[in-house]
Amino acid sequence: MHLIGVLLLTSALASQRYGTQAESNLSSKFQFSSNKEQNGVQDPQHERIITVNTNGSIHSPKFPHTYPRNTVLVWRLVTAEENMWIQLTFDERFGLEDPEDDICKYDFVEIEEPSDGTILGRWCGSSTVPGKQISKGNQIRIRFVSDEYFPSEPGFCIHYTLLTPHHTETLSPSVLPPSALPLDLLNNAIAAFGTLEELIRYLEPDRWQLDLEDLYRPTWQLLGKAYVLGRKSRVVDLNLLKEEVRLYSCTPRNFSVSLREELKRTDTIFWPGCLLVKRCGGNCACCQYNCNECQCIPSKVTKKYHEVLQLKPRIGIKGLHKSLTDVLLEHHEECDCVCKGNTEG
Repeated sequence: MHLIGVLLLTSALASQRYGTQAESNLSSKFQFSSNKEQNGVQDPQHERIITVNTNGSIHSPKFPHTYPRNTVLVWRLVTAEENMWIQLTFDERFGLEDPEDDICKYDFVEIEEPSDGTILGRWCGSSTVPGKQISKGNQIRIRFVSDEYFPSEPGFCIHYTLLTPHHTETLSPSVLPPSALPLDLLNNAIAAFGTLEELIRYLEPDRWQLDLEDLYRPTWQLLGKAYVLGRKSRVVDLNLLKEEVRLYSCTPRNFSVSLREELKRTDTIFWPGCLLVKRCGGNCACCQYNCNECQCIPSKVTKKYHEVLQLKPRIGIKGLHKSLTDVLLEHHEECDCVCKGNTEG
């Protein structure tokens, strides 16, 4: 009887130990799952600070091979000297998960300006390599995120170099953030863009589409007075030779003028920066007056409106105020050859 009791007690203790071990294993499993979730894309940003004394690079794990899933990595690059900037150049080998509806939702690398929290850009896919980026100060932050699906290769590699602010003028102005440029250099950068869309993308990389739509919304201003150049049809007859001479003599013709110089507005940037106007040009070889020298001058002048994009620095606020505006330019409608010094012919 005592033996049976001892056996029952031993069995109960063993069962309790097994149950405790099973519960412990189950708890460990749930804790592992919880830790995995914390270390995945939901993990708070724990940035790695890198002091930049010389050139170097950072890259996605396993670059140039497939990067891991469920990953968040953040690097903050800080120059050892405060009066330095950081330039980032992406390696030509670039490939992350493709965007959805042109938006990088899943795997991406993004660059942030720590001074004001501005996102300089977010990139994914593999169709294009991101352009160069330059910090506004002595710090810049890089963040890499991958979700649990479809990792790609090769990932990314970013090379960083040190810049001194006065050396940046030797770089292509369109590479620099607009707020880092003096107005004259910004004017040169803006003049290099071929389309309005490219220009707005440069000025407002995060909200360029909205900015472009706002630009064309109707306002209280009277717009649409832009001048349309007419075209004179040639007379194809026996007078053709004489007509050709007339066309290349003292006549109104297209000239390009700089709006900032023409309007004497060095505090403002216009895009396009130059426009075509009609101005008198050509020689007066067949001058009908008996004088030593004839000159070509306008005999009829009109002023016409041209619609352009105007960019003005905001007072006390970062950024540029953008608006469509009409500028009034002088056009020469008719020209005459007169003796030099005699403006009345």
